[in-house]
Amino acid sequence: MKPISVSTTIDRPRAEVYAHLDVLGNHPSFLDHFMADAVLSGPPSGIGAHLRFRVLSPGRTEWMESTVMATEPDVSITEQTLGAGGKRRMRGTYRLADAHADGRATRVTFELVTESAPALERLLAPLTRSWLAKQNVRAMARLKEQLESESAAAAA
Repeated sequence: MKPISVSTTIDRPRAEVYAHLDVLGNHPSFLDHFMADAVLSGPPSGIGAHLRFRVLSPGRTEWMESTVMATEPDVSITEQTLGAGGKRRMRGTYRLADAHADGRATRVTFELVTESAPALERLLAPLTRSWLAKQNVRAMARLKEQLESESAAAAA
């Protein structure tokens, strides 16, 4: 399946956006439109942070596990997600860059690469890809809203 890439610009400095994304426990709040029953383990942030959750996809729910595999402070976070009894393996990477020269806004790009998948899913790849893209676009919008509203509340 082709990689999925979605982006947003958040009106917050890159270090602040990275600090939020680095804490895996913050992810369910912008992913809960397709994720439920999240359970954290391992360190709260950085390499080894682990999240077990149910994916709420059309026609079924399934347990999956996501683990932070690599980080580059203020630049990127890479997670590996396993499902289908280990037959589905995906790699998701958040990449952060200054959106403007003044550093007051951050461009966040999330790329999801399917490294392996069960045979049936490979046959349904166009449908699966479309659903995943839609969920990730919504997640980026929710992340933006969350971080910008927290900033506004702190300033008030």
